[in-house]
Amino acid sequence: MFGRRIPAMVNPQDALPGRTDQTMPVPAEHFELGSQLVGPWPPNMQTLVVGMGCFWGAERIFWRAAGVHSTSVGYAGGFTPNPTYEEVCSGLTGHTEVVMVVFDSTKVSVSEMLRIFWENHDPTQGMRQGNDVGTQYRSAIYFADDGQRDAAFATRDAYQAQLKAAGYGEITTEIAPLGDYFYAEPYHQQYLGKNPNGYCGIGGTGVSCPVGIAVNPNE
Repeated sequence: MFGRRIPAMVNPQDALPGRTDQTMPVPAEHFELGSQLVGPWPPNMQTLVVGMGCFWGAERIFWRAAGVHSTSVGYAGGFTPNPTYEEVCSGLTGHTEVVMVVFDSTKVSVSEMLRIFWENHDPTQGMRQGNDVGTQYRSAIYFADDGQRDAAFATRDAYQAQLKAAGYGEITTEIAPLGDYFYAEPYHQQYLGKNPNGYCGIGGTGVSCPVGIAVNPNE
């Protein structure tokens, strides 16, 4: 890391202007699951938005998970409306690459979704995941309600204890209310379903997070 500049968040006044009169087109259905990518969602569905590095591999992890109805990739946590991928990669939007997970709350709990999140990346790396360096690769949880917020902090604290015991440092994950979620370009949606041999930089710490599935969660 010697000589490498540490990425820093752009100031809101310096962020790219984006576009308020144009949104990204979204495919009609999920390439792997056949479900819709845009709500309204069926009854009992919850949405959770998380960032854990490159969104290609992160999305595949979630669409393979039990109880998941749909997934999509996008941008969140920043300042630029309706950004492009190139703009996000410039570091001048403040956004991170995220996955929106739509899951059936009668079959799986938000804590189980968060277990998948924690265990499949390294949340101690700051503005990077492995060789992917930049503010767009930061770890993040953008919660939709108080229940998700409480679960995010509870699972973070539980996982921090496990990471510390394994020799890891402090969790740097951003935990904040979800503001705007902007869909990424159509070619990014389910990218590794369409390109099975494509790049996937996702990798966990090997440390287990002590939470589990609730068949009928009351969260």
